[in-house]
Amino acid sequence: MLKIVRSENPDFVLFTLSGHIDVEHAAELQVAFDGEALPTVLDLREVRRVDREVVADLARWSADGIKFENCPAYLREWIARTQRDRR
Repeated sequence: MLKIVRSENPDFVLFTLSGHIDVEHAAELQVAFDGEALPTVLDLREVRRVDREVVADLARWSADGIKFENCPAYLREWIARTQRDRR
């Protein structure tokens, strides 16, 4: 289960995530991101688990300019490794 809370200020849209991100949630998030006009920030403080398949989406979102806040070190390294492997 993943809880998604969207909030907005004049500079960016913040999605606060908590729980487990699986492939279905990644697709749902992509749809939400596609509809945003402001820059997007993901707060990952409360994310407890990420499916392996979702890491490629996270890497792509990062490359597309989505900012991550409170991203656990293991997940940041996993994303960076995925980005390096794509090159």
